[in-house]
Amino acid sequence: MSKNYAVARVQQYTKASIGKSERHIERKNQNYENMNVDLSQTPRNVHFQSCGDLTYNATLDKMIEEGTVSLRGLKPDAKLFDEMIFDVNTAYFEEHGGYDYACRFYEEVFRFAQKEYCPENILSAVMHADELNSALTEKLGYPVYHYHLHVVALPVVEKEIRYSKRCKDPALVGKVKEVIHQVSHSKKWASQKVTDEDGKSHIIKSYSLLQDRFFEHMRDAGFEDFERGERGSTAQHLSVTEFKVKQEQQRLADITDEKLAAIDALDRLAEEEIQKQEALTKLEQQAKKAEKKLDSVVPVVQDAETFARNNISYFEDLIPEAGALESAKGYREHKIMPLVQKLKEKFLGLYRTILDLKKRLESLQKSLSKAERDRDHYKSKFEQEQEKTALLQEDAADLSRVKRALGPDKINSVIAFERERDAAREAEQAELERQRKLARKRHERDAR
Repeated sequence: MSKNYAVARVQQYTKASIGKSERHIERKNQNYENMNVDLSQTPRNVHFQSCGDLTYNATLDKMIEEGTVSLRGLKPDAKLFDEMIFDVNTAYFEEHGGYDYACRFYEEVFRFAQKEYCPENILSAVMHADELNSALTEKLGYPVYHYHLHVVALPVVEKEIRYSKRCKDPALVGKVKEVIHQVSHSKKWASQKVTDEDGKSHIIKSYSLLQDRFFEHMRDAGFEDFERGERGSTAQHLSVTEFKVKQEQQRLADITDEKLAAIDALDRLAEEEIQKQEALTKLEQQAKKAEKKLDSVVPVVQDAETFARNNISYFEDLIPEAGALESAKGYREHKIMPLVQKLKEKFLGLYRTILDLKKRLESLQKSLSKAERDRDHYKSKFEQEQEKTALLQEDAADLSRVKRALGPDKINSVIAFERERDAAREAEQAELERQRKLARKRHERDAR
């Protein structure tokens, strides 16, 4: 199980810049840069503190008018508002009870924020429960939301106003005239100088001390199973916009790679189609040559058989007649046997020719059959590849239409979500396979 870290961080805003953050925190927008915001779940957000119908700036103006706080001596562009963001890994809440546990957890965090700022200086405290965690949603198989708390407060410190030398009463010079509640971020979050055991001085940043106090407060309140945020971390906190821009840039790079890969695949298919078409043409040419050879051999065989049938009488005419005084033995030895030997040689030669032609005919018939089978096979393959190419081209056209209809941002979001689902499935399958292997090993070890 991975570690869970509790983190508190502070962002500063002027009167001019707080509006955008207010619209995000209070969910006053219709659309958000963070595509994981699910407005159907916004009613589940919990307000521990609210300005009511007033804006943050209007509330500040009201507090100044009532004398609750003072901006005396501050520049017009001074940082007046602090936004504290308290956050823990999403998995931490899923492991401890989900939404109900998150509500109890951040209610206690709100108490901590009240200690840090004083309750009257907190303008808003909202637990967001409407931002979907896509990775855990895919991994666990049900919607999982990332719970975190936004606290907007005024960094107020007590400031003593003393009588100046221009005071008419010299006895009052340097004495405290009044104590005001001054808005001052720099004084509220001033770093502290400490001396270690070796007598060396060190500067500890105020936010590091804030992390310590936050962690200790939550542990003392009974919340466990999480770690303090990494001490001395130099990790940069990106804004929602910067984070999403980086995500979209990565998605664009991934989609570009996929598009290039698809183009390469289409090029390979086209090249294979050309090669198969050339092979098919060559096979057809070989089949035609075989047919021509077969056509030329068949008449020869037929002519040889016809010649043998039609010329039997010719060989009979070749038999010489016996002389009047010639004996049978002499006739046989000197006339018949030499003729029989010649005829035998002739017929054997003719027979060998016929057998050779028949073998050639059979071989050509086999070659022709094989060529026809190969031609049909590659023709079928060629047609299948053509169908695949047509389907790929149709899918590419449909994807272009969908992009035009829904917009590239929505499509990229869906692609990234599906890619995360695939990765989670693969990881789950790998983990199941690893568990099966471990189970088999344990079983084999127990059997021994």
